[in-house]
Amino acid sequence: MKSFFAALGFLTILPLPAGWCGDERSLSRSVAWFPLVGLLLGALWASAGLVLQRCFPASVCAALLLVLLPLLSGGLHLDGLADTADGFFSSRKRERTLEIMRDSRSGPMGVAAIAFVLIAQYAALASLPPKLLFGALLLAPVAGRCAIIVAMTALPYARPEGLVSIFAPRSKGYIVWASAFLLATAWLTLRLTGVAAALAALLITFLFCRICKQKIDGFTGDTLGAICTLAETTVLLLLCSNDLPR
Repeated sequence: MKSFFAALGFLTILPLPAGWCGDERSLSRSVAWFPLVGLLLGALWASAGLVLQRCFPASVCAALLLVLLPLLSGGLHLDGLADTADGFFSSRKRERTLEIMRDSRSGPMGVAAIAFVLIAQYAALASLPPKLLFGALLLAPVAGRCAIIVAMTALPYARPEGLVSIFAPRSKGYIVWASAFLLATAWLTLRLTGVAAALAALLITFLFCRICKQKIDGFTGDTLGAICTLAETTVLLLLCSNDLPR
């Protein structure tokens, strides 16, 4: 179970005794647990949504939910999105792009990326039909963590060293596991509507992996945070669509 707690400690800020998480070896084996951690985060987010939905109008509920998920993950993925946007939109060569992404300060493109994603997520959360809210809040974090597995399996690590280098390379079976878990969760929560949103999230993930390959020839911790956020946002936005099967 140390690998599960290692995944929980890596992806969330939930307080855990240090001895539960094991060492770096436990962390390297924790990838298979990422979808389950996403499901746990989704359950917490969805439960909070049910309570807030009863207490506040849709706009206030959406604002509070928008803050809650980044709090649970320590803002890790939004930070990765900002650094990735700064690097990728700089139009520099690979080495300089990686240097820009390593800079902890957010530039204008990073700030713009965070603003766009938060606005999109707020609009989606405020617009979701009440009957879809619980399923959407449960599914989106699962999509984000499954997207992380897909990216770190499909791509090599782009830097010579770094914390997330321990996750690469991985067997292609991890892509099958992550995709199957996501689609199963989508079907069980929202049936065809959820499956359509999950497939869209997987499509965005593979497209973003292609961009990462072109820009930096692999993944970094920042791009993993970015794809997690993009997959979550895709699910929330797609579930607002009137064209999805209900």
